[in-house]
Amino acid sequence: MFALADCNNFFVSCERVFRPDLEGKPVVVLSNNDGCAISRSNEAKKLGIRMGQPVFEFRHLIESGAVTVFSSNFSLYGDMSKRVQRIIADASPAIEVYSIDESFVDLNGMEGTDFDLWAKNLSKTCRRGTGIPVSIGVAPTKTLAKIASKLCKKYPRLQGGCYMYRPEDITMVLDRFPIEDVWGIGRKYSRQLRDYHGIFTAGDFRRKGRQWASSLMGAPGARTWCELQGIPSIEFEDIRPPKKQIMFSRTFSEGIEDMETLSSQISVFCSSAVEKLRRQASCAQSVSVFISFGGRSTGYRQTDARTALLPVATDSTIEINRAAMSLTHEIHWRAGGTCKRAGIILGNIIPASEVQLSFFDTTDREKHSRLMEAIDKINSTDSHVVLASMSANGIRMHREHLSPAYTTSWDDILTVYCK
Repeated sequence: MFALADCNNFFVSCERVFRPDLEGKPVVVLSNNDGCAISRSNEAKKLGIRMGQPVFEFRHLIESGAVTVFSSNFSLYGDMSKRVQRIIADASPAIEVYSIDESFVDLNGMEGTDFDLWAKNLSKTCRRGTGIPVSIGVAPTKTLAKIASKLCKKYPRLQGGCYMYRPEDITMVLDRFPIEDVWGIGRKYSRQLRDYHGIFTAGDFRRKGRQWASSLMGAPGARTWCELQGIPSIEFEDIRPPKKQIMFSRTFSEGIEDMETLSSQISVFCSSAVEKLRRQASCAQSVSVFISFGGRSTGYRQTDARTALLPVATDSTIEINRAAMSLTHEIHWRAGGTCKRAGIILGNIIPASEVQLSFFDTTDREKHSRLMEAIDKINSTDSHVVLASMSANGIRMHREHLSPAYTTSWDDILTVYCK
């Protein structure tokens, strides 16, 4: 058996933990630069606000007070996610963190457990311990567990937990479950399945043969078909495999018009990307920088990119930043243009234990390693060590509705007064 713990409207729920006055009211969390909706309360969904909808299309609701909006506060969301994950891990044999708001649980070894009661109790524990509502679905496969968790969100009477295991119940649910909502199907295939094959539900898909699913969608289609049959076919990964490529990019709220400011922003991106690289104990062999320009008067947009291979794979912010700065200055600044978006990509990533040193390499890599370790330790506290090339103000973003960092900054901790 597998379980999926899914935090309901997660970003909105995190904001509501510290703003209980917003319970039952329309709330929307916006993307970087306050561009569009990326999390909506059920009340906001009823108003017709869509996922990804540009904020200008519902600004009248914001200005009238009908909807409360927040800018993305990822430091808060990340910390709240870790708290939920710890509670789930304490109640589970093994946990696979799938995303910031979803975790799979392998229930192997818990035979004989009342899984319906287990799911409901764990949902209550998460709510009591963090304030976050969590829907927990239990089923024979990961795909069916995701479907069961969606039932929890749709039907409050399930009290946050759904154990879906009887064949007749699974058949009844799948015959009503939209094909586009099945994990692994995607928008492209769901449209093709509906328009050309008359498949509208997960049940319709399941009644097709495995060979048919494989011929249409390849191995992923065959895996999804097996999962819907109750045959586990998607591997459980309690240890997340290292990323083979790490990208960090941002769209700027206001165009950047000079190379010095742009370089300082790319240096910030570089530092964040290399920190991720070190956290997975890897080194990068290549660095790429890309910049998108837009014309103020002509409105054109064009992206330029440069890539450099490093002599020796490294996880040193200093070495990678040096390469990134060199690449940035190689890109010709377009006359009359402004930089709208920029980013950095670390590629050809290998485990740090497999780095092949060069006979001609004169870098003191042990010294770099000790320095990076010290910087990471310092940066894990309230203090922060940065390179001189980095922007002192961090990433340039428009976040007009940013909430305090309630759980990660001493200055933002709530003060409670008792009479």
